[in-house]
Amino acid sequence: MGFKKLIFFLLVYIGITNVNGQNSITGRISDSNNEPLVFANVILYENETSKAVTAMATSETGVYLFENVKEGSFKIEVSMLGFETKTSEIIALTNRGVDITLDFTLQSEQLDEVVVTYKKPIIKQTAEKLIVDIEKSEMINTNLQDVMKKVPGVIVTNGRLNYGGQGNIRILINGKTTDYIDVDALLREMPADNIARVELIQQPGAEYDAEGSGPIIDVILKKNVKLGTHGSVKSTLGYVDDYLYGVSASIASYKNKLNWQASAGYNRSSWREDLIISREVLDETYNQTSISPFDPETYRVSGGFDYYLNDKNTFGITANGIRAKSDRITSNNTSIVAETSQTMLVTDNSFDRDRTTYTINPYYEYKDEKNKVTLDFNYIDYEYTNQNNLFKIEESPVDYDNQRYFQDATYEIFTYQGDYKRIASDNFSWGAGAKYSEVNSDSDLQSFTQNDEGVFVNNTTQTNRFLIDESIVALYSKFNATLDKWSFSGGLRWEESNTKGTSVTQNETRTRNISKFFPSITLTRKITDEISVNTAYTYRIQRPSYSSLNSFVYYYDPFTFEEGNPNLKPAFTNSFQFSLTYDDQPFFSVGYKQTTDALFEIITQNDASAETSRSVINLAQNNNFSASLFGPLNFVKGLDGFTGVIVNYNEYQSKRLTPVLDLSQWSFTWYTSAEYKLPWGINSEISGYYTTGGLEGQIEYKWIAGVDIALSKKFLNDRLKVSVEFEEILNRRFFGAITYDNVNATIENDWARQNIYLQLHYSFGSKYSKNKKRKNVSREERDRIEDNN
Repeated sequence: MGFKKLIFFLLVYIGITNVNGQNSITGRISDSNNEPLVFANVILYENETSKAVTAMATSETGVYLFENVKEGSFKIEVSMLGFETKTSEIIALTNRGVDITLDFTLQSEQLDEVVVTYKKPIIKQTAEKLIVDIEKSEMINTNLQDVMKKVPGVIVTNGRLNYGGQGNIRILINGKTTDYIDVDALLREMPADNIARVELIQQPGAEYDAEGSGPIIDVILKKNVKLGTHGSVKSTLGYVDDYLYGVSASIASYKNKLNWQASAGYNRSSWREDLIISREVLDETYNQTSISPFDPETYRVSGGFDYYLNDKNTFGITANGIRAKSDRITSNNTSIVAETSQTMLVTDNSFDRDRTTYTINPYYEYKDEKNKVTLDFNYIDYEYTNQNNLFKIEESPVDYDNQRYFQDATYEIFTYQGDYKRIASDNFSWGAGAKYSEVNSDSDLQSFTQNDEGVFVNNTTQTNRFLIDESIVALYSKFNATLDKWSFSGGLRWEESNTKGTSVTQNETRTRNISKFFPSITLTRKITDEISVNTAYTYRIQRPSYSSLNSFVYYYDPFTFEEGNPNLKPAFTNSFQFSLTYDDQPFFSVGYKQTTDALFEIITQNDASAETSRSVINLAQNNNFSASLFGPLNFVKGLDGFTGVIVNYNEYQSKRLTPVLDLSQWSFTWYTSAEYKLPWGINSEISGYYTTGGLEGQIEYKWIAGVDIALSKKFLNDRLKVSVEFEEILNRRFFGAITYDNVNATIENDWARQNIYLQLHYSFGSKYSKNKKRKNVSREERDRIEDNN
């Protein structure tokens, strides 16, 4: 991995003390082994008033020093988390100036062991987002896909996310983009035990990128908050059309100023995706079946540390690497049925994919009671290679030339960001920030067609190398104010993007420059102590993905291909939402979105060649209306969880197309997630959904439903957790239809279902945390331990 740029943030904090005398007190703090205790808390008290005069933390050698101490009588208290607290005898100082040396030896003491109890996820609704905090809950999850099922309204079908009929969901990890990652693989492979909380951001404020037209899901990863050294080992065994297995390990340590953690894992998964299309081409029927089993392998390694310079200044760095390999052979069977004849074409499409991603993220943070400054740099290096062979494997009267593709892609992403937040008072706060991101991508598609002599020759109509260079500059400001029962939040974000796309093969370059302001407003009124009313508005942009801009032609089977569209323009969305909350829980909401130049995936058919193509175009407008109701399930004794319904209306319109496109559909979605404590200490979970159908782009799909059940129990003093999960219990496929222009087709999509997973999770090492009754824990260490990420 090559790094073009690197930024490192460092700030030195200088403290100035008042000079009130010439007395000084110094000493060394050590443990029973005479090892220095770094960052121990040393407080100087006036003896008569017990008022703290000054305080400090010991140095790297365990030394403290109080200078210029005035005349009087004093005591010194020394404390450190994990050790006893000691207080000195009375120290009498005169105005003549003396130097006193006073050493302390602290004995280690046993801290209270963390007792993890079964607790449901904490759900909180604000005017801008829905927060699902799972860090302290006893969840039975294996991956990010399972965690998503705990977010009210989010439906997961075949690795695709949907929020009550709305697509275009954008996933962030710790606020950072995942646009370059295979989202299906991310959902299946990202371990659930790395996740602290999930935020469903329905109305993003100015601090978020303006990118996207649908909801944003921000996955916040855990930070280590346990003292000492500890870790875990996890193994997974399952069956998903084939056996799968995985193993991972993590270790972390939190001592004094340094907090570090590292993890590694390997996963060999199993999956299947089948696609059956039946379509009319003039007076013939084309029945296309693609059966695609595959066994992806994923290797993960990550690490990072936080170093606490003092109670206000912190810097750190995180880094990770992911490699995903996937080999598969898709069997394509096309039956062409005419009135008096039937012909068959059988091909195999073999894929050999290899994706590697490296990220590095150094940061610096200053934080006190009123101010917070964050400087952040993020570097991403993504490489993708794919060899694809589409071969005819049986004799057939249908003419077809074998094809071979080599598709390589590299992405380098640099992001620099600075944020400042200020708490002016209990009723007013404000913030501002700046961000610069730069993306350099290189996509190279080499296409070859086999001639009559069996030689593969370059297909110049498809071969293309496409370069994209994009830079985005953003500035934002935001403030929050509260007056009696009213709360207001307003923000303004400015973004300027410059995009240059170059087709090396076609010797053509296109540029796109956009400079716009994106306002966001939320207003909240407290009706009673429990009930609040929220209204919100945001304005956003959805830029075309890099892959959709590539002018590639790429075949999936002999009659189905995908092509890029370098003429795409960005879409702009006005989003409104009204909601009621009860005790900070979601209760009722109504939303409306209007998108101009909406990015729409359209399927067209060439009757002469019988081929269908899939590409993205700009529609004139997309309108979306939604209404939802949410309720907890804790009125049933022993049951924790929630249930809810969402009504959604989608409408796509465009007079630019011939014939005019006018699609609309109502849909109704019910969802639930519940946890129940069974006898013998067994925890159980169930999640499910049902939707009447809806629109997925041009496809009108019928009802679909899903149910998952999981059980877990702990052994060996709660260090070993055994979990069993039954996923996709219902055997319900995706059924859809397309009827537009000359396209008259039905679609069936099936995937791996009725799956079972067994997971063993063993924790080792320190399980110690702060005892809430202890008074000798420093404010700084307490804040870190109680940090909610």
